[in-house]
Amino acid sequence: MDLNILKPRKALNKAFLKVKTNRNEIELFKANLIGLLDQIDETESEEFHKNLVSDFLKNTWYGATHFINTKGRNDLVIHNALNAGSTVGVVVEAKKPTNKAEMLRTDSINTKAFQELVLYYLRERITAKNLEIKYLVATNIYEWFIFDANLFEKEFAQNKSVVKQFTDFEEGRLSGKTTDFFYKQIADPAIEAIKHEITFTHFDIRDYDKPLRNADKKDDNILIALYKLLSPEHLLKLPFVNDSNSLDKTFYAELLHIIGLTETKEGSKKLIQRKKEGERNSASLIESAIFQLDNLDKISRLDKPSQFGETNAERLFNVALELSITWINRILFLKLLEAQLIKYHKGNQSFAFLNSEKVQNFDDLNNLFFSVLARKDIDRNEEVKKQFVNVPYLNSSLFEPTGIEHACLFISQLKDMKLPLLSSTVIKNNSGQKRTGELLTIEYIFEFLNAYDFASEGSEEIQEENKRLINASVLGLIFEKINGYKDGSFFTPGFITMYMCRETIRRAVVQKFNCLNQDLQNLQDSQNVRIPKNQENQRYRNLDDIYNAVGQDFTKEQANQIINSLKICDPAVGSGHFLVSALNEIIAIKSELKILRDREGKTLRDYHVTVENDELIVTDDDGGLFEYNPQSRESQRIQETLFHEKQTIIENCLFGVDINPNSVKICRLRLWIELLKNAYYKSIPEILLGTPVQTLHATSLPPQFPELETLPNIDINIKCGNSLISRYALDADIKKALKNSKWTIDSYRLAVMTYRNAQSKEEKREMEKLIAQIKNDFESDVAANDKRVLKLNKAKGELFALTTQTTLFDRTKAEKTTWDKQVKTLTDNIFSLETELEGIRSNKIYENAFEWRFEFPEVLNEEGDFVGFDVVIGNPPYGVSLTSNDIEYFRKNYKCIVGHTEIYYLFIELGLLKILKPNQLLSFIVPNAWMSNKYAKGIREIILSLDLAEIINFNKKIVFEDAQVETCIFRIENKERNKVVSVGNSFDKTFPFDSSFWLKDDNYLINFSEDNVLQSLLLKINSIKDTLCDYLDISNGCKPYQAGYGRNDLGLPLTEANVKSRIYHSNAKEDDSFYLELKGKHIHPYMIKISNDYLKWGTWLMSPKDAKYYFQSKILIRQIIGEKFIAAIDNTNSIADQTLYICVPFENQSISLEFVLGVINSKLYGFYFRKYYSEEDDLFPKIKVNELKRLPFQKPTSIQEDSIKSKVVQIINLKNSNPTSDTTALESEIDRLVYQLYGLTDEEIKIVEGN
Repeated sequence: MDLNILKPRKALNKAFLKVKTNRNEIELFKANLIGLLDQIDETESEEFHKNLVSDFLKNTWYGATHFINTKGRNDLVIHNALNAGSTVGVVVEAKKPTNKAEMLRTDSINTKAFQELVLYYLRERITAKNLEIKYLVATNIYEWFIFDANLFEKEFAQNKSVVKQFTDFEEGRLSGKTTDFFYKQIADPAIEAIKHEITFTHFDIRDYDKPLRNADKKDDNILIALYKLLSPEHLLKLPFVNDSNSLDKTFYAELLHIIGLTETKEGSKKLIQRKKEGERNSASLIESAIFQLDNLDKISRLDKPSQFGETNAERLFNVALELSITWINRILFLKLLEAQLIKYHKGNQSFAFLNSEKVQNFDDLNNLFFSVLARKDIDRNEEVKKQFVNVPYLNSSLFEPTGIEHACLFISQLKDMKLPLLSSTVIKNNSGQKRTGELLTIEYIFEFLNAYDFASEGSEEIQEENKRLINASVLGLIFEKINGYKDGSFFTPGFITMYMCRETIRRAVVQKFNCLNQDLQNLQDSQNVRIPKNQENQRYRNLDDIYNAVGQDFTKEQANQIINSLKICDPAVGSGHFLVSALNEIIAIKSELKILRDREGKTLRDYHVTVENDELIVTDDDGGLFEYNPQSRESQRIQETLFHEKQTIIENCLFGVDINPNSVKICRLRLWIELLKNAYYKSIPEILLGTPVQTLHATSLPPQFPELETLPNIDINIKCGNSLISRYALDADIKKALKNSKWTIDSYRLAVMTYRNAQSKEEKREMEKLIAQIKNDFESDVAANDKRVLKLNKAKGELFALTTQTTLFDRTKAEKTTWDKQVKTLTDNIFSLETELEGIRSNKIYENAFEWRFEFPEVLNEEGDFVGFDVVIGNPPYGVSLTSNDIEYFRKNYKCIVGHTEIYYLFIELGLLKILKPNQLLSFIVPNAWMSNKYAKGIREIILSLDLAEIINFNKKIVFEDAQVETCIFRIENKERNKVVSVGNSFDKTFPFDSSFWLKDDNYLINFSEDNVLQSLLLKINSIKDTLCDYLDISNGCKPYQAGYGRNDLGLPLTEANVKSRIYHSNAKEDDSFYLELKGKHIHPYMIKISNDYLKWGTWLMSPKDAKYYFQSKILIRQIIGEKFIAAIDNTNSIADQTLYICVPFENQSISLEFVLGVINSKLYGFYFRKYYSEEDDLFPKIKVNELKRLPFQKPTSIQEDSIKSKVVQIINLKNSNPTSDTTALESEIDRLVYQLYGLTDEEIKIVEGN
């Protein structure tokens, strides 16, 4: 069997492979590599050649950032940081070129060099407990063998037999103690057993000798994969330059300067705000816009100026910001388009159009927006045709005036003024020095953008200019930050969106195929679908099952239709990052199923589409990156396929809503950019084949490709509104509306589809009017058939009948009383209903109401019922301040509110109970506070009633750069609860957990440990039925003061002044009502440091507590603990304050306080609390009173109780006589006895002890 050998290109992260390598970096690499090869001396020692390798790695990549040296017996290691004390990231075994006997070969890897790597790895991983080893390398300078440490982890570190043999060898328990013994007796058989499962990268530098020494720079592209393979980005798995998770801070800072904004920090949030007075530049976009808006009195002319803020200043800023984002969106899109065109035409700079030569002022830019990009070539005037000869028609809503532009300002109305350059500007002068002074704002924008490379999509190539890369994901991150100017908005990193989309959408696709019976009527060619047997039994378990069924159970076309029927929604869409990741994932799924087909139905058989680093990567069978070449028929086929697949998925599958209009604009931009990445030149119709090129388009375009494919109007899928608020319920009946209307759901869908692909402004405007009319008709009919309206009309009719009826005889007294009562009841009901309906009509809360009921016809069935989405996914907002008006609405319309509420609780309920289809999936990333917060009990109850499939709790790992908040990911299927949940603290370390355990808790608290072994131990402890509160009465300590509570010497509630002066405290015992006061600082393990503070105790205090908690023997426990609980017994009748918990025995319990104290202060109790309730890396966790009460307490036998009690008494006596007494040995004895009490095994004790 052949070994699994990867070539350098195949081994690299494909997203990293796409990143351009700088010319200077390649030249340095070549020079150092030539130097390495030329210095080889086969007569020299292995040490000599090891130093050559070390110098080569230092001088080319690592010298300034990572420490490289020997470590122990290791030939060479690369550390994860610059200091020698940092962890090892790469282990290198270097052999001299002539040492062929010990060196690996491509046909045999079980050699001494590999065996040495196994030993060095185990010493790092097992002995040094290093979890940060990334790669292991063996080289003889010519040949390099590179192994991913994940493979070593799986095959060696997780192999219990190998680890035991290694441990025994290291501790001298085996018959041989030499390393040769390890190599032959342990490593050799272990490698032999799995050698055909080992994948590694191999290359021979001698194969690169020609391009290495060739003067032709074109050959240097062959060296790119080699350069990247040995770089820190690969070997140490570091983020790379266009990583979508990394913000380019230089670009961001200067863009803010040009717009006129600044970033400030407020608590843990970074907020974007207008610059302070005195620091503002009148030529910045936002200041220039504010000046014109104010000058022309535009704000007062808006229909609803209040939606832009409370004050005139707020409104000016918010309108100016929305306009600025609109303009910058367009400019950045055009920059990406320009870079794409230049790339398509092999660097031809005549395709550049964003420069001061073509666009000299804001008027020219306005023309570019609306007279060029939004008009077909044939409709442009002669001057525009001449000026922008190579700029294509795009037909996108992005280049049509927005409502706010029509109402307020166009960019052409800004004054052309000079803006001072940022002191740290990236713009250089002709001498290559940082430029200073001023530039016209429009010129500044172009010069700034030209300093960066926007053409980062595509194949491996060397960047000749020293420009930083900017990709679409980074732009999304930047705009999410700018857009979060008010509440602090947090961009979801790519590794999160990628994981959530992969895990959720793949399951949703499987679910779609398993629901084939229900969806057949929606398939255009459904009559030929063979219904799989046992469909109801979930025939398809995963994508592999579906792959095997293609061609048998359904055709490729039908499989595409099923996937294209997915409906995915992000109800708080932000910059659209989740939708972009979803788009990429769906295409990757189609590629994996081999159903990705061109327009003629041919499969893209020889190409692979994958998602890596949140980027869509297209490679051929050799691992080469796909790059569009308009001259190639095959390249044209691939590009067209990708464009139309993206278009189909965006139009049919992806939906988003956001309350912020700027977010909506940015999301639409992101989706347009995804289409732009695969823009292609259209073929000329047969009738035009003889027409001169000049007539068709620009002279420099190839004749067979006259114009780019236009972009669809995808903006209709991304809508602005408040997802949480609707006037009409999702179950509001529109059957009557449909019956009385000339519109059907099909006609609504057709109007939307026609809008998306409208070929002219006129057609688009007609569709806009038609869609608005359909929605208005639906809304009117739904409003007329609203249950409240029907109830009101009925009540009015009954009241009219009741008050106008005549009687032959006067009513008796009893009849009159009944009649009065009926009239009053009807009148009150009418008033109540009219008030409610008027409130809905006039209430400000409904200003941005979003009507899920009919905004997306794609999720309505033929009867007009709201069906819902297959996937709801996203990062809902949190930390948003809610008004009393908001809270009143949410209390009436949402179930989850218990006391205080967080807005993300509402989004969870919206997703699960309102807009998600039954049996479908929701995945959110949210703060992890919902798992234990008392106010989140309602949302926990909802979540645990359904099939909670996964929770990844990141704990202290901060996911969002600008938000110091702990987060978690959870995935739920909207169906009956399944007990087993996959839980963990990271993507790659999860284990199954029985969720019924959480239901036993009255508050449904959700907690779990970081791994299965530890979880088993915690569950063992939890299985103890008794708790601490079964034996002790546990309470908070006394809280003496709070303004408005208790009473002062005047008999009035305590004032702020009373609290500040601590009126009931003294440093002496003034009378019998004064008692010593103990605080947390006075309590130490098994002893109390006497206090000098006295407190006048009585009912006048804010929270005095009952006398039983003070005037008897009691255990006092600090609320803030260390590695263990800190507790002692108090016999002094002291008053314990609120930093302590008080534990007194129940009258019917005879258990010894000394015994209980020993258990509380034991290592096991501290370990249990930190692992179960707290976070392992929380330095000073605080225990809550309910957590203390619920601590599992094992009732002892009399012998066990006496054994522990006697040790505790010894410690107390020693501490009383000498507080500095060393009681470590006695405490260890208590720990041992507590382990026995709780029935721990030796292995479990090792876990608690940290061994």
